[in-house]
Amino acid sequence: MDPLPLLQELIRCPSVTPAEAGALGVLEAALVPLGFTCTRLRFGPPGEEVENLFARRGSRGPHLCFAGHTDVVPPGDLAGWSADPFGAEVRDGVVYGRGATDMKGGIAAWIAAIASLPRDLPGSLSLLITGDEEGPALDGTVKVLDWMARNDHRPDMCLVGEPTSKAALGDTIKIGRRGSLNAEITLHGIQGHSAYPQRADNPVHRLVRVLHRLTAEPLDAGTPWFEPSTLQVTSFDVGNPATNVIPGTARARLNIRFNDLHSSRSLTAHLRAALEAEEARYDLAVSCSGEAFLTEPGPFVEALVAATRAATGREPSLDTGGGTSDARFVAQHCPVAELGAVGATMHKADESTPVAELRALAALYARVIEALLAQEARA
Repeated sequence: MDPLPLLQELIRCPSVTPAEAGALGVLEAALVPLGFTCTRLRFGPPGEEVENLFARRGSRGPHLCFAGHTDVVPPGDLAGWSADPFGAEVRDGVVYGRGATDMKGGIAAWIAAIASLPRDLPGSLSLLITGDEEGPALDGTVKVLDWMARNDHRPDMCLVGEPTSKAALGDTIKIGRRGSLNAEITLHGIQGHSAYPQRADNPVHRLVRVLHRLTAEPLDAGTPWFEPSTLQVTSFDVGNPATNVIPGTARARLNIRFNDLHSSRSLTAHLRAALEAEEARYDLAVSCSGEAFLTEPGPFVEALVAATRAATGREPSLDTGGGTSDARFVAQHCPVAELGAVGATMHKADESTPVAELRALAALYARVIEALLAQEARA
């Protein structure tokens, strides 16, 4: 099976988050003839449900799941595109369109890989396809995984098809991701005239000291698998139009990208300690979009590396960089890694993927499927 026609069908579905736009129907039409049982899963508030798809073939272990998303980011200014972002035009051996790289190409390549393999593989295969990875990620992968666990579909291992390759196909496999924590600090003082500071309590000065405590020293020096954690102040706001008034409140926002030396709980305690040192009234609002995770190298990762080496002739590097992905949810259920296309054009105008690379990705995935199922079957 050639993955190109399937990718073109998917690109022609304008599935900007959270719209399904027919993309899951395209996948069902491709998967049912391959022996998969498909289940549509809708989660979210009435009238705003996100559509997801779970498809499985086989019922025995080992169970290998492929996780991906059909939703895409908006195309942006169409003047920046040389082709219709939802036209799937092929020009000079390259297919153009939103999602070509991130990550409809990966889904098409995985299905093409399955079609190229015999049906009597050991174990079972499944696909978890969501429609809100590029959005708030509240009603997609995390809820489908919970549904899978309740319905005896918990996988033994999972591959996420994000575009992880940097310069050449298969040069990078992600085996972990940093966590991401957002915090908003509101520090309360006493408003007053700037000529009589003794009658006021300036929260700006206090907040500056708090932020200095938080930024003066690094959070850590990194680990063997992760770069150092970072704390970045992203906003400082007083909202004071007057030049002679000490404001009553001052606010700041910050983002922490953290490795597995920390958790959202430990970092929240770290923020509170810096605030408590001021002995002032404050409010702290914290949200964590994902904890750090690491899939330690072992049989699963080793089999994935060996299959990639055999298919591409490259020795893939094991990496934990970049932002968050839905792998952070999968990691709570089973070992997970990410492997996909070269991501140079993802989210850009003229997002594209070379047709030859798309077909090579399908061949790589076929090797991966065979290697992972065989390795788990022997274990």
